[in-house]
Amino acid sequence: MADATAKDEEKPTSLRTVIAASSAGTTFEWYDFFVFGSLIGVISKTFFTGLSETAALAAALALFGAGFLFRPLGALVFGRIGDQKGRKGAFLATVILMGVATVAIGFLPSYEQAGLIGPILLILMRILQGFALGGEYGGAAIYVAEHAPANGRGFATSWIQSSAAFGLFGALVVILITRISVGNEAFDAWGWRIPFLFSGVLLAISIWMRLKLTESPEFARLKAEGAQSKAPFKEAFGEWPNLRLVLIALFGVMCAQGAVWYTGFFYVQTFMERFMKVSPETINILMLSVTAASAVLYVAFGWLSDILGRKTVMLFGMVLMLGAYFPGFHMLAHTLNPALAEAEARTPVVVIADPADCKLQFDPVGKASFVSACDLAKSTLANAGVSYSNEAAAPGSPTLVRIGDQTIPSTSAAGLSPEVAKAVKTSVETRLKEALARAGYPTKADPERMNLWGAFGILLIFVTAATALYGPIAASLVELFPTRVRYTALSLPYHIGTGWVGGFVPFTAFAIVTATGDIYAGLWYPFAFTALSVVVCILLLPETKGRPLNT
Repeated sequence: MADATAKDEEKPTSLRTVIAASSAGTTFEWYDFFVFGSLIGVISKTFFTGLSETAALAAALALFGAGFLFRPLGALVFGRIGDQKGRKGAFLATVILMGVATVAIGFLPSYEQAGLIGPILLILMRILQGFALGGEYGGAAIYVAEHAPANGRGFATSWIQSSAAFGLFGALVVILITRISVGNEAFDAWGWRIPFLFSGVLLAISIWMRLKLTESPEFARLKAEGAQSKAPFKEAFGEWPNLRLVLIALFGVMCAQGAVWYTGFFYVQTFMERFMKVSPETINILMLSVTAASAVLYVAFGWLSDILGRKTVMLFGMVLMLGAYFPGFHMLAHTLNPALAEAEARTPVVVIADPADCKLQFDPVGKASFVSACDLAKSTLANAGVSYSNEAAAPGSPTLVRIGDQTIPSTSAAGLSPEVAKAVKTSVETRLKEALARAGYPTKADPERMNLWGAFGILLIFVTAATALYGPIAASLVELFPTRVRYTALSLPYHIGTGWVGGFVPFTAFAIVTATGDIYAGLWYPFAFTALSVVVCILLLPETKGRPLNT
């Protein structure tokens, strides 16, 4: 009895150590991943200088998504290790792999220095990052949950969720300090490497902290009983009761989580910089502010889920974002660049062209040739962040761009030499930009007219939705699956949702925008996945609050 009492007295301290070590390691891994996401613009200029401006940004966004593409594979590999060999070893290996890949990015040669070798090595490092992160989250969430008391599991695991905020916050801080210290020109030339190299220090701290941990009590019990799964994949995905839970987790929770979180924290940055023409410094300040607030909200909603239940809190986050997507981004335009919003309302832009003369304004690999009159007109407008509507003209008709009472003809560069084609493109761009300026379209956001508090309030709505959904997720997923296959079964739907749905939000939304000419059209992608999860969550997701984990 005395021994049992002593163990109970030691448990709170042990749990705090577990939470601190797990959350710190996860924070450092998120830092590594978010440094890349926050430097999309610089990455596109450094490694894809052989592509056009639009194609380079699209390729960088696709590369950001490529890291997510390999996360489910990492989830399967490390999930199997975690279910057979133990939680600790699996998520110690992930942090080492993640840190090494990130530091390596800081040493890669640019496209100008080494041609295609630079982008190829960058792709490889992104794949390793995504592969490692695929095994990280499940291990950390399970490790903490299997130590926590049933009535405090939401609160305990919410610190793992908040690690994403600390990682993003750390990435933005290091980037901002580096940019201010060396200046914008030097940062774009070489200073962007510093945040990647700094992760070497974080890697050493992460390894030191995780080496201090012991195995989780639930897995230790399984191991003592010789009851570990001999075939985690078969049990998790080949037996219908477990597979059904995997599918419910994916479509009822994780599709929305990926869509909501990556829209609210990442695509919104692309939207503000690319379409609203807000300076990177202003965007960093706004994102730092809402990210700091999110760190508290994750824990608050995790704690609230211990009282109200996981499903209620997560569903609130989904529904809130579902109602905020389109109104929120429209309001963001009015607060950050009111001149652009006023110009679009006062003087809409219409492209009048033969549909056969127009291609999709998106090329992730830079292979397509946008040289027709229609292509040149639309690419100029897309690069300017200007929305436009399309009006079909008769076959063979010349392409015209109507900006209020102005009508500007476009010119084709098809069949011309590169030098002449470049001159034609420059001429089209100059005529359109001058017409846009006369119509009151700004070339950049005016700091004097920005309502930063209003923008912060809108971003805070996005973040509230994201944290309400994400805060209780770790506890909910851990409670949903049996111990024998928990690492494998939890990790796969999590990383398909965040990796494939969420990771490709910036990439896909940008593709939709450049294809349609509507800067808000890309929001239909996350909206659809969020709506799907709301329906599945209401109909099929069970409430798991307080479930025992020794199953």
